Amino acid sequence: MTTVSQRTRPTRGRLGTGPQRATAAVLAVALANAIVVEVLFFTAAGTPEPMLSVGRFLGLHAAVLLALQLVLVARVPWLDRRLGMGQLTSWHRWVGITLAWTITVHATLASWAYARIRDWPFATLVDKWLGSLGTLAGIIAGTLLLLIVLASTRTVRRRLPYELWHALHLGTYAVVGFAIVHQTVENPISQPATWAKVYWVLLWTVAIGAFVLGRIVLPLWRNARHGLRVSAVVPETDNVVSVHVTGRDLDRMPAQAGQFMLWRFLTPSRWWQVNPFSLSKAPDGRSLRLTAKAVGSGSAGLRKLRVGTRVFVEGPYGAFTGQHRTQPATLLIAGGVGITPIRSLLEDLDGSIVVLYRARSEADAPLLGELRQLAAAKGAEVHLVTGRTRDTTPTPFGPEHLLSLVPDVRQRDVYVCGPSAMTNAVLATLRGLGVPGTQLHAEIFALAD
Repeated sequence: MTTVSQRTRPTRGRLGTGPQRATAAVLAVALANAIVVEVLFFTAAGTPEPMLSVGRFLGLHAAVLLALQLVLVARVPWLDRRLGMGQLTSWHRWVGITLAWTITVHATLASWAYARIRDWPFATLVDKWLGSLGTLAGIIAGTLLLLIVLASTRTVRRRLPYELWHALHLGTYAVVGFAIVHQTVENPISQPATWAKVYWVLLWTVAIGAFVLGRIVLPLWRNARHGLRVSAVVPETDNVVSVHVTGRDLDRMPAQAGQFMLWRFLTPSRWWQVNPFSLSKAPDGRSLRLTAKAVGSGSAGLRKLRVGTRVFVEGPYGAFTGQHRTQPATLLIAGGVGITPIRSLLEDLDGSIVVLYRARSEADAPLLGELRQLAAAKGAEVHLVTGRTRDTTPTPFGPEHLLSLVPDVRQRDVYVCGPSAMTNAVLATLRGLGVPGTQLHAEIFALAD
């Protein structure tokens, strides 16, 4: 193991605020909508079949969950800047699982109840399913949702290329469309109250409006405004490359150090591919830079990009920024190509900063030269930790070694970006050392689509 250090004086940093307010706002809105649909249910005309009542009750809540799911994937800037894609994706995953179970039980109970009430054999029930537009739309929506949830499980997700998983996940939008048709035709609220109809129209208008704004209007407007093009392609190591992008009025693009974008390079062979890459340099109003490792067809092909290639981006996204610091001192931890947002954060932050950079060897540490130059200019410490984990004693990010490198770790905000196994291990160590959760910040590239 090798440790390379540079030390000078620390300076005081600026403090930010956490995501508590945004979390409270989302939970309050979700709770308010749950209360509304329960009022709708219990004030509606009753049904003599308890099983059908439970099915309808679940159906109403499934509609609210689906609307919430649409907002979570809308990439609304206000939420994204405060919660980050990681938190939104985590919620998206759990809401999706809950929604899948809710819809499955709703469909099972409703079908069973109708079959019992009307004494239908299974063949007749299937005919009724296929003969009703509303019911058929509901079946299609439920089936698509279950397939998407299955494709998102860890076992299946690991075996799918990102581009294929992304394409399959786009089926979520079809689920919303079929679900609205199902709800409109079946009219699950059996009361004539106008306010009930107004509520559902308003709910779907807000959810769909947020999605259209965040996923369509803002990206189209920003790309038309900035006219992004590749200005340089620079190999960093044998399998890591940096792509420089320029455009108009980049000083007005709301990008921050530590954030990432979804990049689409408009060539005949790549225009349909979209990949998340962090900004590896703090935005300066003149250019943007991404740095990527060749781990798939999308990132491997970056070396072949030509200067002048048009670029379409979505974002910037993520709360992995200095905005959420709570302490004047900072610890930045990177593993491999996870150095990209860490490098941009080092450029942007002030105060006492320590950087721990994990790589197999110095030759496998992209951007190390830039990192050392920045650290020297800003009075920060840089520790390069090399070697294979199984051959390294003490463990690179074990509590003893971490405390020996950063004795005041509990008084620092900690930013971690690297392979998921490393990130999880580091976060577990930090929690074990008593670092408050509000001071821990981790970057992931799991997207809620």
